Parts: sequence; structure tokens; C-alpha cells
Amino acid sequence: QVQLVESGGGLVQPGGSLRLSCAASEDIFSFNEMNWYRQAPGEQRELVATITNGGSTNYADSVKGRFTISRDNAKNTVSLEMDSLKPEDTAVYYCNTRIYTPSGVRDHWGQGTQVTVSS
Repeated sequence: QVQLVESGGGLVQPGGSLRLSCAASEDIFSFNEMNWYRQAPGEQRELVATITNGGSTNYADSVKGRFTISRDNAKNTVSLEMDSLKPEDTAVYYCNTRIYTPSGVRDHWGQGTQVTVSS
């Protein structure tokens, strides 16, 4: 069972920055994708950013140009650098690993870390 531990959340003012980190208990190169999702109160969980084991990245339109996802294979971590934060970025952020198999998708989730953007 893969264990994922997120860190780095907190309270920040609009326009500020935060860096989230996710440490995995296994070699992250074994995962097809590592993702950051977020879920605001009363909203569905949404995909924020993706990085593949080949290093390709993809972002939700709402965070393009402000958020940067990166991975450190040696440390088995994935990070999300969040700049120019807005109140609408307030949510619980979840780290996710995904493996595509012939029988379907295998997901693992972290416990989440709260990000609050408020003055």
C-alpha cells in the first residue's frame, strides 16, 4: 500500500505563495502519473496539476501560469509551487498517484493539506 504524506499547507494572503510537498513511500518512477487535486467546501474534487513519469506536465486552466508541479525521483517527492494565490484557491489539496493497468486505474491518495488564501 502506497503511503503519501503531504505538507506545506497553511494560511496565506492573496498574492502570496506556498509550496506543497508530497512524500511517497515507494519509488515514484513506478507511477504513470503524480497529481495534485483540490477540493473546496461544497465542491467536487478537481484536478489541479499532473506530472508524468516522463516529466510531462499539465495544469487546470484556473492555475496555468501560477502553479508549477515538479518531481524529485531521488527523494520520491512531488511538489506544487503556488504563486499569485487567490481566495478561490482555498481548498484541501490532495496528492495522488496513478497507475494505468490493463484492468483499470490504480489510485492512491494522501490525507490532504489545507490551503487558505485570505486577508
